[in-house]
Amino acid sequence: MKYNDISKAVFLERPNRFIAHVLLNGKKEIVHVKNTGRCREILNRGTQVILEKSRNKNRKTNYSLISAYKGNNLINIDSQVPNAVVYQGLRDKKVDEIQNICMLKREVFYGNSRFDIYFETPLEKGFVEVKGVTLENDGITMFPDAPTERGTKHVKEMVKAVHEGYKGYIFFLIQMKGVKYFTPNAIMDDKFASALKYAKENGVGILAYDSYVTENEIVIGNKVKVKI
Repeated sequence: MKYNDISKAVFLERPNRFIAHVLLNGKKEIVHVKNTGRCREILNRGTQVILEKSRNKNRKTNYSLISAYKGNNLINIDSQVPNAVVYQGLRDKKVDEIQNICMLKREVFYGNSRFDIYFETPLEKGFVEVKGVTLENDGITMFPDAPTERGTKHVKEMVKAVHEGYKGYIFFLIQMKGVKYFTPNAIMDDKFASALKYAKENGVGILAYDSYVTENEIVIGNKVKVKI
């Protein structure tokens, strides 16, 4: 996944979930934040951030904030991109657990949920639900960074799909490199953590992969250890 027309800026503040104030070329600019999560450990005053210029001339903001440096590590915080990155990774045979795909679709309804990806192989049919991960502390990555009833619902629906004969995966795309392992954030949302444990016990595959992140691109990386 590549971005076009990017710029470097300095983060100043985030008045609400949707916008941020940054310093761009010495001038204060209001930009759209492509992540409604908290990102408090990333978006601190003085942090260097990466912006993408919008092609929509009718939009109120001219730029979107897509990534930020945490120390020397660049973290992509674009919540709209993980689905596309995982889809491309599956298409390019970069996910070891799901191979020999003969059909691949995005955003397919099942029951009361819409899963991000549907796939078929010569032997099975299945669903993949993708969650982007930006929360990291000392190399440990976690999800979610805010309570997510919707995420818990998706996990429970995936269990139902597996019970009805489909393969099912919850896929955590860690939007950075240099991490140790992934674990659910039980302190933030114990219901999601419990649902994920239940899903694993009932045959749902729990996958985590990191990402190669540059200032204008993010692609799927390597498998990361999962601790439930």
